[in-house]
Amino acid sequence: MKVLLTLADVEPAVRLNALLERAGYQTALVSPIDDVPSAIRREKPDVIVLTGALTDVANIQLVKRQQWDGAAVVGLADLNDPTVHDRLRAVGYVEVYAKPVDLDEVFAGIRRILDRRRLSLDTGLIGESEAIREVMVKIEQMAPVSSTVLIEGESGTGKELVARAIHRLSPRRGKPFIAVNIGALPETLMDSELFGHEKGSFTGAAERRLGRFELANGGTLFLDEVGEAPLSTQVKLLRVLEQREVTRVGGAQPFRVDVRVLAATNRPLREHVEGGEFRADLYYRLNVLTIYLPPLRDRREDIPLLVRQFVQEFAAQHDRPFPGISADAMQRLAEYSWPGNIRQLRNLVESMVVLSPGHEITAEDIPREIRDGAARFLPVPVGRTAAGSGRVEEPAMGGRELEFIIRSLVELKLQVEELRRRVGEDRVGAALGTGPSRDVLVGEVVSSAPPVAAAIEPKDQPPAPNVISIRPGMSMAEIERAAIELALRETRGNRRKAADMLGIGERTLYRKLKEYNLPEYS
Repeated sequence: MKVLLTLADVEPAVRLNALLERAGYQTALVSPIDDVPSAIRREKPDVIVLTGALTDVANIQLVKRQQWDGAAVVGLADLNDPTVHDRLRAVGYVEVYAKPVDLDEVFAGIRRILDRRRLSLDTGLIGESEAIREVMVKIEQMAPVSSTVLIEGESGTGKELVARAIHRLSPRRGKPFIAVNIGALPETLMDSELFGHEKGSFTGAAERRLGRFELANGGTLFLDEVGEAPLSTQVKLLRVLEQREVTRVGGAQPFRVDVRVLAATNRPLREHVEGGEFRADLYYRLNVLTIYLPPLRDRREDIPLLVRQFVQEFAAQHDRPFPGISADAMQRLAEYSWPGNIRQLRNLVESMVVLSPGHEITAEDIPREIRDGAARFLPVPVGRTAAGSGRVEEPAMGGRELEFIIRSLVELKLQVEELRRRVGEDRVGAALGTGPSRDVLVGEVVSSAPPVAAAIEPKDQPPAPNVISIRPGMSMAEIERAAIELALRETRGNRRKAADMLGIGERTLYRKLKEYNLPEYS
């Protein structure tokens, strides 16, 4: 790890340089009359310490550039003004210390930055939030041992990255790391894929095949989406974990394997156990050590760091210059809920780099669904927080029903806004003699508007024409039946058009008609 210090203020720069060298860090001193940007490109430091002139235009540009080039910038300020320090941090300084500086405090701050960067390099994880630091610390603690680790977190949060980090920091780093997605394996071939098979053990088994456990011998096996394993395979997994022995399909003799198993699931495995889909004994065998990866919406302060890292990566990969992202645009990215987590953010950044408009990315350049925030996406289901885990559990009753109602309300909001806009257009058109003159009742479904509107009305008030009323006590089946009836009325019984309106297949609609004993329209 390297620190570059400018000599704008010689005394603190030289003394701080001595402290860093004694601690074993590489350092470089650069005179302000030298070409500092060239020195940065040559030395490739992890931290840059500017010892004076923090508000100088050239230094401000240097700090902004480093937000994309990767070095953390620390400043020693001539003024002890908290408001100025806050503005400097907003520009991109990671830390600002007022002169006369406490060199021990500055050294400790630089050391913290370097330790975080080293840990990030070792694990491949990016972030400085408390949640992600806890994950990094757990990885360091768990890597040296051979215990099984269960990694939990939503899809797209980086569970395989955590598994690879554990393997890379472990004594098994020189041995194979084998990853297998249980959910992607056909049930009929799962045992063969995991444990291997002997020649002739089943039709098509023309030769012996080594399973993933055997291929990972001496190293690490990562079982992604382990909750999707069928019960028959779970029994065999339990035996392998307890006995450290594998028997190939069609084989008679077990053989020993030395494999560390890391498992991952995008839904708390306890839910699979409670639902009878997963064996409790296997759950307890897998759940020796646990790491929970928080969703991106719970670590929003890491979003700018992730964006900058991805920009550097894709700009180099695609050989595209990237002029940067405005503060307003970055704020929009930080406020978005990211239902697809880091995977979704990474894909967006790649598209921004490849399709860069040639100027700094502004809020208007961000896709509309991101820019408009969470309005077009379902909120995260709200439930109880598991004690000590930070995880949200689904409510004990009505979780899916609540999701359906929330979806209806979100769609209602969007459709009412659209109808209001259309009301305004129609009235303007009527005044100009270019459009219909009748008023449109908000909530009424018209053929040119979105197909189904839903509204919550007082219990005793009759519903308006072509409106679904959702009242307390209604079942999901009643709501679904009402939506189907409304779509069929709107399309005058045309099943194909009604299915398109409802966003389902025509066969599904036909089955629902039979299920709810509705007339079979043509």
